Amino acid sequence: MFGIPGKAAVTLTPRAAARIRKLMERDGAYGLRLGVKKGGCAGMEYTMEFAAEAGPMDEIVEQDGARVMIAPMAQMFLFGTEIDYETSLLESGFRFNNPNVAEACGCGESIKFKDMPQTDASGG
Repeated sequence: MFGIPGKAAVTLTPRAAARIRKLMERDGAYGLRLGVKKGGCAGMEYTMEFAAEAGPMDEIVEQDGARVMIAPMAQMFLFGTEIDYETSLLESGFRFNNPNVAEACGCGESIKFKDMPQTDASGG
């Protein structure tokens, strides 16, 4: 496990926890798995997918009835992140307040982490 003993790797705002709970109930999922992958114009992108079970190396965070699992390769990138869920007239979605991010694309979905080498990724 990565992180500080007794401290959750990520935290959820009440809105994010409520949305994740709703998604878990609707799809009969064990929870949502969070990760990061190469891509986007800033070099990395967040990933979220329904999970039927936790992986053996997943970090599991349970808060207010919501459950998220952090994929092993993403744990160091997501530690300390607050996840929110925002709704506006034009869009709704999860927002990541991540202290490990050095740069973010205008789309808000593509990020570059501190101390991450430059990539040639395009898009976003």
